[in-house]
Amino acid sequence: MVVSEEERSAATGIWWRPDRLAWWTGVLFAIGSLLFLIPAVAALSSSADWIGVTFFAGSIFFTTAALLQLAASSEVPHRRRPHEERRLLRPRAWLPHTVDWVAASIQFGGTLLFNINTFNAMDRALSTQQVNVRVWAPDMIGSGCFLAASLLAFANVEHAWLSFRPRDLDWWIAFVNLLGSLAFGAAAVASYVRPSTGSALDDAIANGGTAAGAAMFLIGAVLLLPQADRAQRRLPAAPIDALMPSPTPT
Repeated sequence: MVVSEEERSAATGIWWRPDRLAWWTGVLFAIGSLLFLIPAVAALSSSADWIGVTFFAGSIFFTTAALLQLAASSEVPHRRRPHEERRLLRPRAWLPHTVDWVAASIQFGGTLLFNINTFNAMDRALSTQQVNVRVWAPDMIGSGCFLAASLLAFANVEHAWLSFRPRDLDWWIAFVNLLGSLAFGAAAVASYVRPSTGSALDDAIANGGTAAGAAMFLIGAVLLLPQADRAQRRLPAAPIDALMPSPTPT
């Protein structure tokens, strides 16, 4: 027999939906956020080597999650087609007229810059100029990408630049992600290394802002889990977001 989306959700629960691409996106973003939050807090009082390694690991999870989100946004225009006409997820697409795709593309670029930033930050032999070029610059640009993507996503929720919908889960996800991007931006500015002293503008703001931003992203990622299930119900039933073949009705 054919199992309805409501019956499937009741059986698996809204917090456990590994058959949904959006669920995996939320899980990967949550892991990446934790891997930024923990070392950022630790960096307030320590400079251990594991901190840089953990930041880099977190950036990989961010990039993987952002790639899944980009692939999903590329597929959205095809989701409402009849099941037999749907296409497989396409990470590569050109949909500049779609806000979701534009935001996801900018965010994905930002995560790649975080990969570069966190990888170079593990090298303790860099000079002040090299730190600013290889670590601070990609961090600053990547944070700008996150902020631009978050602004677009927030505006797209209610189709307005300013909105207040505290009863709307989609609004809360966009709002906390916007707060996280603002915190990351503040941290990036504060982490600039002054050539005259060789120290950051403000280590407390740099690490504290990173921790606050990661905490906001973690909340947004967790909220994405039930939202992924609810959003899927609005669309015709799809097989693991087109990553796996659909089950054969019995």
